[in-house]
Amino acid sequence: MEDIKSASNHLVASYVKETPKSLKLIDAYMVYILLTGIIQFVYVSIAGTFPNNAFLAGFISTVASFILAANLRIQTNPKNASQFPTTSPERAFADFLACNVVLHFAVANFLG
Repeated sequence: MEDIKSASNHLVASYVKETPKSLKLIDAYMVYILLTGIIQFVYVSIAGTFPNNAFLAGFISTVASFILAANLRIQTNPKNASQFPTTSPERAFADFLACNVVLHFAVANFLG
């Protein structure tokens, strides 16, 4: 048990010390999206799926937003710069925004 506590303390200290603020912001956004998806799933499990399109649109939106944020985090991580030599962080963010606009147009269209 002590090994798990030591490892988790080391993980948190390393994350706080070595992770850039921009990646921490993306991580916070991803945690928010994850919690939103969990809340939606719990709500639909308790209340039922009467407006099925509304649940599907919301849940698809959270899953796709999480995936887009994960891609943004991968592309903007300085340690991955060698894998994305032609993609600047600004370009990655512009792609993220453009894909989010398309995603949310599709989600709004799915709502009806």
